Amino acid sequence: MDTESSMAPSTTTRSRALATEAVHAGRDDLAALGLHAPPIDLSTTYPSYDSRAEAERIDAFAATGARLDGPPVYARLDNPTTARFETALARLEGTASAVAFASGMAALTAVLLARASIGLRHVVAVRPLYGCSDHLLGAGLLGTEVTWTDPAGIADAIRPDTGLVMVETPANPTLGEVDVRAVAHSCGSVPLLVDNTFATPVLQRPVEHGAQIVLHSATKYLGGHGDVMGGVVACDEEFAARLRQVRFATGGVLHPMAGYLLLRGLSTLPVRVRAASASAAELSRRLAADPRISRVHYPEVGGAMVSFEVFGDPHRVISSVRLITPAVSLGSVDSLIQHPASISHRIVDEGDRRAAGVGDRLLRMSVGLEDVEDLWADLCQALSSGEPVVRQGFSDVPAGAGAAAGTVPEPSSAGR
Repeated sequence: MDTESSMAPSTTTRSRALATEAVHAGRDDLAALGLHAPPIDLSTTYPSYDSRAEAERIDAFAATGARLDGPPVYARLDNPTTARFETALARLEGTASAVAFASGMAALTAVLLARASIGLRHVVAVRPLYGCSDHLLGAGLLGTEVTWTDPAGIADAIRPDTGLVMVETPANPTLGEVDVRAVAHSCGSVPLLVDNTFATPVLQRPVEHGAQIVLHSATKYLGGHGDVMGGVVACDEEFAARLRQVRFATGGVLHPMAGYLLLRGLSTLPVRVRAASASAAELSRRLAADPRISRVHYPEVGGAMVSFEVFGDPHRVISSVRLITPAVSLGSVDSLIQHPASISHRIVDEGDRRAAGVGDRLLRMSVGLEDVEDLWADLCQALSSGEPVVRQGFSDVPAGAGAAAGTVPEPSSAGR
């Protein structure tokens, strides 16, 4: 059983390609240990016969938040299996460290608490964000205050107590993109957090463009199979130490089995993302030419997410898919579709939601690894079922109407 609580950085003399890092990062010591697959350490506590030395190590963690030297003490402090995943993700994002949490929202919570703890409670953010991220910032549940702005207004929105600027690119669910380098310049000395869940480090590495903090809902592409929940923050070691202290105090730890599954998921991340992205690009091309679609959203950076607005009833489309799964979440090997205004962004105020481009006819699809022709066949039959507009509040649009972007009136509130 591996009892090391951290993985040393790679000592290779040349940088390795992302596909190679995805397979080997976090596993570099296995051969020396006589192992091939990473071990899973499920211990919640660890024996120690030297209580004085243990007290010194705990005092050191309380003072610095640095990883403990020697064997683990308690699972809320650190776990060897989870540490392997953290090491691997930091390598892929190009940061010094990463800290894993029980979910993406737990990860964002830790970031906000870490900044608020030093008196920096104000956040500047750009919509759209994932609905629960939007709610966490706007509801003031953590004692934070948010100023919403567009990218051009970031510099003017920063105050002396601003602790963070947050963007998501491509954004959930509109797939809108921001220029990370330009935004980072506008932030000045305030750290920029980029939610990189949709793009993953396969398609973009925000730190290379000036971001200091990278957030992932690891539940999505990093895990990749819809069977593990987690979150992770990639950052420098100074901020990682603070996040470890917050994680210890709040208990938002990642279970070691989840850490194992996430490390395993990383090994196929480049292959999965590139394959699904090719299918998503093809589907976006076909949807853009389809008369049943009013507008298609697909990011320049690429990716496996496609959003599109329909002329017909989006709820009938959701209820009519057979191969594609109608479900929240994304990034799995199988394709998922959902109606953001009803689910992922329902918690956002309706006016704010619509102003951010999340209209009532918008559907978001996470493209998986199925054959693109099978996916297209399922979409086609589901879109046909959605053509007759029968729900109150939706304007009737004849079948075969043009597909120009922005030509569909929004449904009235009575149709919600």
